Amino acid sequence: MRSVSKRLQEQTLLATCRARSIELLKRNSTPDGVLAASRGPEAGKRGYTAIFGRDAAVCAIGMALSGDKELRDAAAAGLHTLAKHQAPNGQIAKFVDVQRREADFWYLGCIDSTLWWLIALAFLDRHGRTSGLRRRHATRIKLAVQWLLAQEHQRFYLLQQNEASDWADIMPRSGFVLYTNALWYFVKRLYRIAHAPETHENFNGLFHPFSAALAEYRRARLLNDYVLRGGRDRDLYLSFVNFSFFGEEGDVFGNVLAVLLGLADVRAKRRTLDALGKARVSDPYPVRAVTRPIKQSSALWRPYMARHRQNYAWQYHNGGIWPMVGGFWVTALAAAGRTAQAREELVKLARACAVQNWAFTEWLHGRTLAPRGMPGQSWNAAAFLMADYAVSSGAGVFDWPE
Repeated sequence: MRSVSKRLQEQTLLATCRARSIELLKRNSTPDGVLAASRGPEAGKRGYTAIFGRDAAVCAIGMALSGDKELRDAAAAGLHTLAKHQAPNGQIAKFVDVQRREADFWYLGCIDSTLWWLIALAFLDRHGRTSGLRRRHATRIKLAVQWLLAQEHQRFYLLQQNEASDWADIMPRSGFVLYTNALWYFVKRLYRIAHAPETHENFNGLFHPFSAALAEYRRARLLNDYVLRGGRDRDLYLSFVNFSFFGEEGDVFGNVLAVLLGLADVRAKRRTLDALGKARVSDPYPVRAVTRPIKQSSALWRPYMARHRQNYAWQYHNGGIWPMVGGFWVTALAAAGRTAQAREELVKLARACAVQNWAFTEWLHGRTLAPRGMPGQSWNAAAFLMADYAVSSGAGVFDWPE
């Protein structure tokens, strides 16, 4: 009886979270796209009532899979706004402040907005109600790809970037970054961009040299040598690789995307998902952003990580719990055939969204579990809808580029 009662409670929780997610996305929708968070004085003051590149893309994916006609019809609005404010060189902005008609490109650039925009366009063209997006934005797509190719190393075929210039915008990852290049490989497959096999090979060779064959290219061998001599964690992909230093904090989002977007073979998928499970990244809510936060005593610590006292250990991108990333974690588990575990994690994700009476808070402290950041996060709701679709349908959300 207890198991039946528990199952009914979980079904009710999931149904409630589904309804609340759809409601939140509708409330945050505007003709220009979905706002990053619900309107309010603090949200407006801190810029959350703008159209963010990566947020709009994640929301578009969740909205397309929501089963709700109104959301499916509105999924592309933010992508159109971002297209209108594309830079002359092809870059998509970090965010667009519609009221000020101003595009923001962050301090040292924002490499992943362009990647997510391209992914979302292709996704909606295939799964949404708005067909012809790639044809409509063909010129802008060509410019965006051209800009990305200008950031690509011409022997590794991986993107290069500055510190603090992707979603983890106050983390010290630079050079070749795991998260960014997982997205880049997927974009290459979607748009049939040259050298995708080389991108795949070098991704695994640089970010997990422990399992790769000895590199033929001498500069790759030197980069590998620094890792092989000093690396400690041999189960997860490195978060980034620079000349003589690299990241071992355990970037959960980057590792999940490697599994989800076709970069990990069967053995690597098992190794990666098992390592994340062993690190208890989803206990009690999915998931923590890193497995081992960067401490102030670390050589990787940067003064900007202390701005607003935000990125200390177990906070924000340095170990905080991000329900949005939790949605991708659940989706990756489902895609890997770990159906029972995916469903359990989906229930935990719903509980995270329900904290503080369904606040859909941006992130939670990785140790105390205190809600932090801005409530009413659109991409939390969208990521739940994506994960719910993956678990309930058994369909691979990202198994479609070929």
